[in-house]
Amino acid sequence: MSSDAEPAGRHRRATISDVARAAGVSMSTASVVFSGKAPVAEATRERVLAAAGELGYTGPDPRAASLRRGRSGIVAVAFEEHLRTAFLDPVKTAMMDGLTDGLAELGSGVLLLRDEPGLGPDAPTLATAPIDAAVLIGCSGRMRESLDAVLARGLPVVVIEGDAGDEVPRIELDNGEAAAQLAHHVRALGHRRVAVVTLPFDAERERGDATPERIAQIVLPVTRIRLQSTLEVFPDARVVSAGASLIDEGVIAGRTLFADPRSRPTAVIAQSDLLAAGVIRAAEEAGLRVPEDVSVAGFDGIAVDGIGEHVLTTAVQPAAEKGRAAGDAVARMLAGEQPASIRFTCTFREGTTTGPVTGAETRAP
Repeated sequence: MSSDAEPAGRHRRATISDVARAAGVSMSTASVVFSGKAPVAEATRERVLAAAGELGYTGPDPRAASLRRGRSGIVAVAFEEHLRTAFLDPVKTAMMDGLTDGLAELGSGVLLLRDEPGLGPDAPTLATAPIDAAVLIGCSGRMRESLDAVLARGLPVVVIEGDAGDEVPRIELDNGEAAAQLAHHVRALGHRRVAVVTLPFDAERERGDATPERIAQIVLPVTRIRLQSTLEVFPDARVVSAGASLIDEGVIAGRTLFADPRSRPTAVIAQSDLLAAGVIRAAEEAGLRVPEDVSVAGFDGIAVDGIGEHVLTTAVQPAAEKGRAAGDAVARMLAGEQPASIRFTCTFREGTTTGPVTGAETRAP
């Protein structure tokens, strides 16, 4: 190798020019070796790679490519909760898998942001992070503020499950129709004393029995729409809000519902499968059989551990497809297109966790 290229490798980041000079080839030939856009003789390829290895050159500087394109090559995804909590939810992990698939052709990286104030002056936010676009998850009490921050920067943004207005592409479910189908199923089994365990109402994530006043002030669209459809079928249902879509939160809600045998519900409709699994555990703690003593339905259609041989009655949502559609929408916006909003349909699945009212319970309307 020529000695005049060695100082560059020791004192600054080696460039493709250094590699070409050290290998005794043109810059275009060295570039093709790394890009793979044209065939190169094997001996030449090995000589270029050997020079690159000696100089510590690992490939084109992505920062330079970003500057040439005028983009960072990063798409932000904002979560309200801690990331370790978000990824306990199989729905979110499936959605993220789909999102990265949808972004694959862009070659973009994904920056996961915890969208919460007070994280410190150096923490990246939707207002400051070097990003090309953002995907917002609508199951967040801060979604509207997040949306405003991205729109103020003039960046493309896609919202999954949230009310973003007509100008922002939305990827959503038929939440109302799916919740109504679950409620009608439970009613057809003869249940009249029904409880609903909901997703959080707002950013405060307050747990416990919900008054009509609290219900009227629900901020999160998914919670509100699913609950409205359920209450149209069961207007007198007891409503208990959970702090998150977690099995432990379902256990807490279930213990509240089953504490008094005189007022316990004969059926519980949970707004997620994780919450439903927690309710089932709480029922078993209370000595109740599912579905003989209490029926339990969920929402999502995920695989849930810890419910024995049960197959959960639920509404199966296409989580990965939602994420993939969001990624595709981002890619199209960055290409100068305006993608349409998409509404996915859930599929009702009757499992073994719901059954007819038995014993002393009545079927009176």
